Amino acid sequence: MSMHEPLLGDYPIPEETARIARQVFPKGNVYMQLRDHFGMLYNNADFAHLFAREGQPALAPARLALVTVMQYMEGISDRQAADFVRDRISWKYALGLPLDDPGFDFSVLSEFRARLLTSDAERLLFDTVLELFRQEGLLKARGKQRSDSTAVLGAVRMLHRLEHVGETLRHALNTLAHLAPAWLRQVADPAWVERYGHRIEQYRFPKAEAQRQALAVTIGQDGYQLLTACWSPDAPDGVRSHPAVETLRRVWLQQYYRSDAAESPEVSLRLTSEQPPSAQIISSPYDPEARYTTKRETRWVGYKLHLTETCDDETPNLITHVATTPAPQADCTMTAPIQEALAAKELLPQEHYLDRGYVDADHIVQSARTHQIELVGPVITDPSWQARTPGGISLAQFVLDWEAQQAICPRGIASQSWSPAQDQHGNEMIVIHFPRSACRACDDQANCTKAKDGARTLSVRPQAHHEAIQMTRTQQQTGAFRKKYRRRAGIEGTFTQANRRCDLRHARYIGLAKVRLQHLITAIALNLFRALAWLAEVPRAQTRTSAFAKLMG
Repeated sequence: MSMHEPLLGDYPIPEETARIARQVFPKGNVYMQLRDHFGMLYNNADFAHLFAREGQPALAPARLALVTVMQYMEGISDRQAADFVRDRISWKYALGLPLDDPGFDFSVLSEFRARLLTSDAERLLFDTVLELFRQEGLLKARGKQRSDSTAVLGAVRMLHRLEHVGETLRHALNTLAHLAPAWLRQVADPAWVERYGHRIEQYRFPKAEAQRQALAVTIGQDGYQLLTACWSPDAPDGVRSHPAVETLRRVWLQQYYRSDAAESPEVSLRLTSEQPPSAQIISSPYDPEARYTTKRETRWVGYKLHLTETCDDETPNLITHVATTPAPQADCTMTAPIQEALAAKELLPQEHYLDRGYVDADHIVQSARTHQIELVGPVITDPSWQARTPGGISLAQFVLDWEAQQAICPRGIASQSWSPAQDQHGNEMIVIHFPRSACRACDDQANCTKAKDGARTLSVRPQAHHEAIQMTRTQQQTGAFRKKYRRRAGIEGTFTQANRRCDLRHARYIGLAKVRLQHLITAIALNLFRALAWLAEVPRAQTRTSAFAKLMG
């Protein structure tokens, strides 16, 4: 495909389209307002690098990009979006199309998204609109921003372990039936038709545990038989390297153990303790990048979405960063990447509001040192038994003399050693030992230590990290902190709005890259709604209160 459209064409609205649209919508609607305030959003020049110089002419990418955004604003499918282009006056107004324009086939939209992903241009859609907001004065750096994450269900069902291995083998067989039918007919066992010719579901399995284990072994043996055939010299080209076969190989490595006996190798399911961590284990053959995880009582297979948005009083709340990760990835691993991405866009905040999952001593120190950002969020409380026991002597009660490299306990006893060390994660630590004789003679020993030798030992982070964590623990107990921290809660409303309008918590596509693109376009849609509402001086909605809470309040 090649682009023959003008690079900077703004596609003026045809006179007849404008006249009829304003007659039908005398006050305008959201799509007419979008065009009036922000124009086409995109230029063809933004996407010129995605197309060849010669070939069949492509539809104007600026229009396709705008249709894609409006599709998410409506929360509709590709087919519905293509129909809207044909029969919605306001969409023709926004796109600068005549009323009799026939539109295009709905498959063009998926092809356009694929082109964006192939060229790693998906963030172009999002960042272009952010720059437009900046030019309009709706977005500024060094204000207040907040981040949080939410679960995103993959477009696959959650599988029991036996269902998982059965479906993985069935998926490979169905794929090979299209790729190399004649070869598969020769190597396949006729008994496989009964075992894998239909969807693998729990109710089809035997009830007795011994029979279920035997079935698991049979599936394992069948899978190894197919893999051996795929790796044989007689296998057709493309069989061994096909993603479905590679997924089968990886799942069998994760789920099964096979002995090295040459004549009759034994196959058995691996113990749970022998399996990889959830961040690595494939949960479904239909989306190998979706992962299983839990958060409190919630369990899901899919992804996790991190949103960052502005939360200043004098500007609209606009999403500035979108990150989609595998579901098991911890929130704390995203604090630094989020800030680095905001720095690259010159959109760093002065105050960054986060929940406990994103904040630790390293983040507090590095945010202030590297980006001059104040992290506003609670940290984990002291997990030691002393801090949780009334009368216990916790770390916070010791005085640390960093220059003298000495600690003083509440009884005035000085430490006898101060040694650099590392914890199990490689973080720098300082291990402080107190004299055994002094601790044994102390009346508060029972409230201070349970060590077998009777001496108290402290493990603390370097000075900057220790003081940051202790100061934050003290501040988060105050009313002033709780009042300031209320600002973070507003991002929950963003997730609710995105879920209602764009079904945010359900992946529409398969694969991390496509789901990330879904989230970027969702963020654009929300930003446009909010920017237009702000320009129309629509007041922000207040937090909803239930009827019962209002009554009792």
